[in-house]
Amino acid sequence: MKPLQTARGVVLRARRVAPPAASSPSGAGANARVRVGREVAGRGGKGVSVITGLPLAGAELETLARRLKKLCGAGGGVREGVIEIQGEHRDRLVAELCRLGYEAKRSGG
Repeated sequence: MKPLQTARGVVLRARRVAPPAASSPSGAGANARVRVGREVAGRGGKGVSVITGLPLAGAELETLARRLKKLCGAGGGVREGVIEIQGEHRDRLVAELCRLGYEAKRSGG
């Protein structure tokens, strides 16, 4: 699939959405690849911490996003199965997700 070009010349990549799996970090969902990265594409240069690969769906994902936003003291939301937190909070998010039982890692530079 060819990357989508925007008017400013920013290249948008398609995100991989994890299929819904177990609702808790224990069991089959514990081995999911949870990645915490940083994106600026399509946001006017503003950095956003992006959490992908969570084995959660719907309301559970919203609840976790709300908890993480409070932890960071920042805004954000859930889009297409991916949690976005405004600002650079990767280290804090990885620590909290590991504490909750997910195998989370930083991705990107």
